[in-house]
Amino acid sequence: FETRITFTIYALRFMFFLQFISKFIKVMRAGASPAQIAGGFALGSLIGLMPFLTLQSAVIFCVIFLLNVNLSAATLAIFIFSFGAFLLDPLLHHLGFYVLTGIASLQATWTKLYNLPLGPLTRFNNTVVMGSFLGGLVLFAPVYFGMKKLVVAYREGLEAKIKQWRIVQIVTGSKVWQ
Repeated sequence: FETRITFTIYALRFMFFLQFISKFIKVMRAGASPAQIAGGFALGSLIGLMPFLTLQSAVIFCVIFLLNVNLSAATLAIFIFSFGAFLLDPLLHHLGFYVLTGIASLQATWTKLYNLPLGPLTRFNNTVVMGSFLGGLVLFAPVYFGMKKLVVAYREGLEAKIKQWRIVQIVTGSKVWQ
């Protein structure tokens, strides 16, 4: 019985992985421009790096819906970066701790911000929130331009090369994929 459960868990993980790859490929092939896909991915990466229930996340969600960016790319980035964010939490904690406590000239700013009516909703006084927000801002441009280059490269020839791989042919021909 335990063997069946273990096999089922591995099968579900494999199917989840295939669905994830399928969605990523659909995003790359989407009719949206590379800039729209990259913009959605970069904005999604900001949300994915931060703890979710903050005012910043709500504002970025509104920006995603107001701008003409690819929502699938944003969703995919939220998924990818939220799984990777916990690995970066110790580094982001140190960054946030330094910004909140190590820079004396900003102490009055943090106090004034916290005393504003919406200030506590930002949760900026949490070192991980502050560090992940700043880390996301630093990574925003590299993520945007990197994703834009990846989409262009994929559409210009990388897609054809990947389709020729034997493993891709096996997976796309399987009933699980379809």
